[in-house]
Amino acid sequence: MTDKPNPEDLFFSRTDLTRSGAEAILAGALNGADDGELFLEYSVSESFSFDDGRLRSANADTSQGFGLRAIADEATGYAHGSEFSDAALKRAADTVHAVTRGYDGTIAAPPPGTNRALYSDDNPLNEVAFEAKVKLLSDIDAYLRARDPRVRQVMASLSGEWRAIEIIRADGESAHDIRPLVRVNISVMVGDGDKQETGSFGTGGRTGYGDFIAPDVWQTNADEALRQALIKLDAVPAPAGEMEVVLGPGWPGILLHEAVGHGLEGDFNRKKTSVFAGLLGQRVASPGVTVIDDGTIEGRRGSLSIDDEGTPTSATTLIEDGILVGYMQDRMNARLMNVNPTGNGRRQDFAHKPMPRMTNTFMKNGDCDPEEIIKSIKSGLYAVNFGGGQVDITSGKFVFSASEAYLVDNGKIGAPVKGATLIGNGADALTRISMVGNDMKLDPGVGTCGKDGQGVPVGVGQPTLKIDALTVGGTAS
Repeated sequence: MTDKPNPEDLFFSRTDLTRSGAEAILAGALNGADDGELFLEYSVSESFSFDDGRLRSANADTSQGFGLRAIADEATGYAHGSEFSDAALKRAADTVHAVTRGYDGTIAAPPPGTNRALYSDDNPLNEVAFEAKVKLLSDIDAYLRARDPRVRQVMASLSGEWRAIEIIRADGESAHDIRPLVRVNISVMVGDGDKQETGSFGTGGRTGYGDFIAPDVWQTNADEALRQALIKLDAVPAPAGEMEVVLGPGWPGILLHEAVGHGLEGDFNRKKTSVFAGLLGQRVASPGVTVIDDGTIEGRRGSLSIDDEGTPTSATTLIEDGILVGYMQDRMNARLMNVNPTGNGRRQDFAHKPMPRMTNTFMKNGDCDPEEIIKSIKSGLYAVNFGGGQVDITSGKFVFSASEAYLVDNGKIGAPVKGATLIGNGADALTRISMVGNDMKLDPGVGTCGKDGQGVPVGVGQPTLKIDALTVGGTAS
């Protein structure tokens, strides 16, 4: 594979699929449908894992495939395959065309065209030699072991992907996109006697490896993973009860993503299964709270030139100064709700049909100084980092574990705590936000969002913010 392959070569010149044949088969498959497309994908990926002083795995993969979709009203026919040939596509077309039986729709207009391309054709996998990638992971291991005698284990991983897609519609119009993606993860285990704790930190984005493997970058990231692990050694059991909670900037936006963001996706609101269904134009959050989903931020993990239906991504305001003003839409749900698509039709890969998904979802800056927010707390919790969590879209109820949190007493940050979980309702928590900081940050580029069995890269972010009352589940006796 060359550094700058031509999509025409990837999907047609090097396969048994012809463009004229594909266009004719697609037109037949979508006859009588309301919408649909042929999604073509080619990707190469690699991953390296270093653990306990040695290279544990080194993997490389190449995949290709197509997804063919026909939509009739709310019904969807979908078929996919990894064989690029007119015969394979014809078999798929015969399957998906069944959804239009007895239905006579009018094919929707194509997405608006765009000349914007967030990423070049350069393949980040070719940027750094194999030996240099392995040496990077070895250097991370040696660096952390030399930093502190309490380090007992170091785990580091590096992964990269280069993906090319083409979306062809019934009228023959097509759109292309190139999608690089890299990620570096560092995890360290420390011990003091019988006590053991771990800390981790990762970075990534849609750029080359160079932005993440420079020594000053990876050493800073390794220090952060070590810092988190050492703090946990001194952590005390978390208290329990309803209290004031301050969320730090950046990655804590994952709570906003899960507890609020999913509830603002078009399909949940069209089906009225979201707690936010039917509330457009109404106040759903405190004044000063503005939430945006933006897939246009170059280099960010959730950013794309176009979504997986060919619609250009956009900056979509969801909540403005506390008022619900919009939802994230793919083409089907937008058509059924009589609104415009927002460029949020996403799929994991060619084997999955698209649905409304987030890209980079964040809360905008307020006007409060973060130090003043902390000082306003009489007795509460300051949550800086989060681990896992879960949310019920219909009710909005969530439970999240805080991987790094501190007690706050009379405006001063105190001891770190362990075992803290935040429990609440996303819609309710939005109305209890009383202070929004001016220090908005996006996460370091490691987020993956799951929905209906599909995972896609996403970004999150927020400024420091104060929630006046939130239930904290703790371990203190």
